[in-house]
Amino acid sequence: MPDAPPVTPALPAAGGVRGILEAAVRAQERGDDATLALVLETDGSTYVHPGALALFGARDGQAGWLSGGCIEPEIETLAADAARYGRVEWMDIDTRSDEDLFDGSAIGCRGRLRLALLPLAALRELPALVDEWRRGHGDLRLEIDINGAMRANVGDLRRPWTLPVATPPWLGRGATAWRLEIARPPSVLVFGAGPESPALLPLLRTLGWVTSVVERRPRWSAQAALADSVIARAPAQALSTTRPHDAALVMHHHFELDREALEALAASDIGFVGLLGPGQRRDDLFKVLPETARAALTPRLHAPIGLKLGGDGPEAIALSIAAQLQALRHTPA
Repeated sequence: MPDAPPVTPALPAAGGVRGILEAAVRAQERGDDATLALVLETDGSTYVHPGALALFGARDGQAGWLSGGCIEPEIETLAADAARYGRVEWMDIDTRSDEDLFDGSAIGCRGRLRLALLPLAALRELPALVDEWRRGHGDLRLEIDINGAMRANVGDLRRPWTLPVATPPWLGRGATAWRLEIARPPSVLVFGAGPESPALLPLLRTLGWVTSVVERRPRWSAQAALADSVIARAPAQALSTTRPHDAALVMHHHFELDREALEALAASDIGFVGLLGPGQRRDDLFKVLPETARAALTPRLHAPIGLKLGGDGPEAIALSIAAQLQALRHTPA
């Protein structure tokens, strides 16, 4: 009998804002009666911040959370009205008073959220915007007025909408226009798919990272396939793509391949370069790199890669790397 074709592993659903927007695109393409909840402003202690999103009414369930689950049922009810009537509904959720602490439905936070509930069917061309955003072509910038005028742009792609609106509960007592930015999803370029990949790549994906693996060795093709994309090219060629990357990881478990990747990365503008392996291995690699490459890498090289969380084996290493990348993502410039 002929050999069965290799099975391509199913990728886990992306998480973070990336997962919510990708779920919204799928729901819109299916024609679901879904609603995108957008946080316009917050005050006090809240679970999320302005620009946060959640999707309600999609066939495959809710995507994203605006609280620990306490206020979602209330939001879901009004989100269904937004989808049913094809208009923007507004919510003002305020739990800052002392009375809320003793209310059986209190969310436990002393804060306020103002939300716009946007009927997904009215947001035509959302898939094109999300595609540009996911490719790293820019942040998603949203402008929304209380009269229903909306504008969205990613890079050079701009889309206006005019939506029917309900009356906001805070009319005459607050803002009437908002400008929000949703940062493009972070991207990591991984040189080498090794034993850590089955734990690391899905974990980064669930955190919202876009993952690309540079791998030419057939032995590691199954592990590389767990990434969003696989680049079977030399490191210098892989770096010639136009997508911006926030981080690069060098983890071939192979001295010469790591040296080749580091030399190529020295000429790149990627600000965070992580190298797997002990400090002695880093020193040995630096001995065979040109002086110009060493000078270019030194300020941005993290070796050994990963936070010191404890534990042994590929899973613990993967967790330590993911933790360091997540800290990088949320460290002020």
